[in-house]
Amino acid sequence: MKLIIAAILSTTVVSFIPANIAFHRPSVVLFMDGLDQSGNTWKPKSETMGSTDTGDYFPDDYDGPEVDFTAGMGPSGSGKQDGPALPGMENFGEDAIMMGGIEENTEIPEGMEFIPSSVPDDTFEYQVAASSSGKTFEIEIKPFCMGYEDFYVSFTADSHASLSVSPLAGRMDRRGGESSFINVTCEPNGKAGMLTGDLVLVLPEDNSKVSYKIIATAF
Repeated sequence: MKLIIAAILSTTVVSFIPANIAFHRPSVVLFMDGLDQSGNTWKPKSETMGSTDTGDYFPDDYDGPEVDFTAGMGPSGSGKQDGPALPGMENFGEDAIMMGGIEENTEIPEGMEFIPSSVPDDTFEYQVAASSSGKTFEIEIKPFCMGYEDFYVSFTADSHASLSVSPLAGRMDRRGGESSFINVTCEPNGKAGMLTGDLVLVLPEDNSKVSYKIIATAF
């Protein structure tokens, strides 16, 4: 019985196998008739070979005045140059109108607030005679921003009226550059005692400020 089943299975498997398996490879036929296989015979002419950059040379038919190579080499800002000018730009800049530009503000913008810090960055104390016309001292502000920054400075509204500052605005140099200076004046007008105020320097573009405590003792 087992032999019969094995024979039947062998016959079934063999019936599904193709009798002849043929593999066909694609063939490539090259037609060489009429093909020039001698290579490129072009050779450069040494006497005509050179840079392919086009220099600023006059054409062969140019008959205008000869321009010396030093023409137009004067220093900038020396006025008109003796070299040739581009067409339409002979008077370039002479009738120009400056529009805008970087201008340093000298007044405090309207609405700017001067709010002192809870802890002042520095405190300055000095004495002044109450009967004098006043006394002024200078405060140095070293630059601490990465770039040039406009600043505005003023005493707070609750500071003593005898205290004032100038200038009200300026431009701070970059970090490591030159210092800025402001002048604080106290005019007691006969009043004696301790005259105090909070001086605030605001840098709106840098979103920062510096707060000073000013104590003037009038005697």
